Amino acid sequence: MSGTSLDGLDLCFVEFNFDGNWSFKISATECIEYDSEWRAKLGNAHTLAPVDLAELNIVFGKYIGQHVCAFLTKFHLADPDLICSHGHTVFHDPANRYTLQIGSGDEIANCTGNTTISDFRTLDVSLGGQGAPLVPMGDELLFSEFDMCLNLGGFSNISYRMGDTRRAFDICPVNIALNPLANVLGKPYDLAGELARSGNEDEQLLADLNQLPVYSQMNRPSLSREWLEQAFLPIIQRSEKSIETKLRTVVEHAAQQISSVINAHAAGGSVLVTGGGAKNTFLMERISALSNTNVVIPESEIIDFKEALIFAFLGVLKYHGEINVLKSVTGAERDSSSGHISLPTK
Repeated sequence: MSGTSLDGLDLCFVEFNFDGNWSFKISATECIEYDSEWRAKLGNAHTLAPVDLAELNIVFGKYIGQHVCAFLTKFHLADPDLICSHGHTVFHDPANRYTLQIGSGDEIANCTGNTTISDFRTLDVSLGGQGAPLVPMGDELLFSEFDMCLNLGGFSNISYRMGDTRRAFDICPVNIALNPLANVLGKPYDLAGELARSGNEDEQLLADLNQLPVYSQMNRPSLSREWLEQAFLPIIQRSEKSIETKLRTVVEHAAQQISSVINAHAAGGSVLVTGGGAKNTFLMERISALSNTNVVIPESEIIDFKEALIFAFLGVLKYHGEINVLKSVTGAERDSSSGHISLPTK
């Protein structure tokens, strides 16, 4: 899994079992932190000419495959039945029926010698869906004891059951907006939210962010880098306040938007919180203060690797021809078994 925050490549070795219900056991995890060169390559991928982007797709696939091999060796792991790779999102515009995650599954398969499943979003987008979020299928079958599952990654997203149907949607930017602000101060991210805590909330900036039209839509679209650059970041960039104040205000904006959703759909219930934002102590304090719910922060292995775990699970479902993307979540015309299966040639 490679997320929009560009922190690194998440690797998770997991065994799934089915005895009427699905269960999992994680044997090893590792995050391969991107160096400045790879952070720049992936961060600028959307600006590349088509031929250069095609080349990066191949090179990044080899990069993933090489690190999978090293990971298996480092932790003395058995040869896996499947490798399931989300890749790294470069373009995501479901309204115009396209999405692109690079990191060629064919290259991964040939590099590792293992059957690889990738490209989990394209089919859903072709069926009129948002191509996201996809994690709710894992929430439904692996984490059903919680009333809600909240992920605080580049963007925040949430899933929950409404009657007999799983619902899910993106809420607002989190790390994809906070990390660049911390970068201005020479930090890779705002550790525990301490920079934000030192700032002063800007009421006008907060109001401008909260009034973005996307938050009042009945059916929220999948949030993307394109939307962030066109709608969200310009509001922050117009502000002449200090970086600490901008951080404080974005944290408060995220906490308000997230808490509003939690209170509307799971008041008094339990919410499992994962993703890098779960380690932002200040953000978690604000969400807890504003939401009427039991906020559950699990062990660090689940915080950091839940998305990688679930994309492994989506690959298992695809391999067995089972539904792994829900129309009730993405808005597609039907449920689907999504993903491209690549067989090694050696």
